[in-house]
Amino acid sequence: MSIKERMSGNEAIAIAMRQINPDVMPAFPITPSTEIPQYFSQFVANGKVDTEFIPVESEHSAMSAAIGAEAAGARTFSATSSCGLALMWEMLYVAASSRLPITLACVNRALSGPININADHSDSMGARDAGWIQIYSETNQEAYDNFIQAVIIGEDPEVQLPVMVCQDGFITSHAVENIELLEDKVVKDFVGEYEPEDYLLNAARPIAHGPYDIEKYYIEHKRLQAQGMMNAKEVILKVAEKFEKISGRKYGLFEEYKLDDAEVAIVVINSTAGTAKEAVDQLRAEGKKVGVLKIRVFRPFPMKEIADALKHLDMVAVMDKSEGFSACGGPVFAETRSALYDVENAPKIVDYVYGLGGRDVTVDHIRGIFETLLAEKDSKEALETYRYLGVRE
Repeated sequence: MSIKERMSGNEAIAIAMRQINPDVMPAFPITPSTEIPQYFSQFVANGKVDTEFIPVESEHSAMSAAIGAEAAGARTFSATSSCGLALMWEMLYVAASSRLPITLACVNRALSGPININADHSDSMGARDAGWIQIYSETNQEAYDNFIQAVIIGEDPEVQLPVMVCQDGFITSHAVENIELLEDKVVKDFVGEYEPEDYLLNAARPIAHGPYDIEKYYIEHKRLQAQGMMNAKEVILKVAEKFEKISGRKYGLFEEYKLDDAEVAIVVINSTAGTAKEAVDQLRAEGKKVGVLKIRVFRPFPMKEIADALKHLDMVAVMDKSEGFSACGGPVFAETRSALYDVENAPKIVDYVYGLGGRDVTVDHIRGIFETLLAEKDSKEALETYRYLGVRE
């Protein structure tokens, strides 16, 4: 039976952590993720979990401690944002290449500089090629649900990779929304106990972590790591199917919103999807065929599935809440455009970089994008694909 509550996205993540009761949680505070270890440390102090909570001196140390704990056989969580994730950079690669299924709550915030504490996706998008599975959350509910699923996705024997669960700083991390929690026992039964096959404290099967990998073996290890990411797609869907049975909430690699008969559509990630859906509802009421594709899983990128979902459209706008500095668009655009490359008569596709540093994006802004797509979809002229939304030129 679900428990109806009202709470912020940060509190929802901390509740999920409490229900799972990890073995170890190293963490260092950084806005806007600070509340997650703050809430969780209270659960530790009050005896509501058995977790070894490790307050460290930096985010680099937090991920280093997480790697050590996970390598020793402990189910390990952490949380961070922005420059904290950037300070973990070296260790993100170590965690993934060591095949350690750490679960990390990433509360998206702009990277410095200039210094900014508001939401954009430059932190997690900067880490998109570090070898971590990345799952994005539109709402507080999704952040909670995604975190619970992420734990057993990463731990699956066919995957064995760390997972980053992302949500927008302040927009969902601090905003209070209605949410349905699962009962503690239901969550604990869902994730089960962590029983790794190989870990440092298993004397029966001695292993090493972090040895020098010479050229005779390095590429084979990377190939195996890549296979884990490929396998993750099927595992994510299996876990989502299992989660639907206990929650009634259905998840996939992405969500299609009024896309079936749409002529034009927007591709978006995280909380802006809610704004886009409202714009779709308004324009549909005016008889305009528009839709949204919200990416939930960015790594592994569901290339074939997204291409199939978008191939019938006349025109697509991808929205990037980070700047890739490629001089031709953002990272979500690059991936989506690549997915459509082999599609015969592929839709026109453009990119909108938006919302950097927390710049507000309204329903009217999204309506404006849709109106532009509808006006341009039949144009025979070459279109500018790399665009900014709401910037003072």
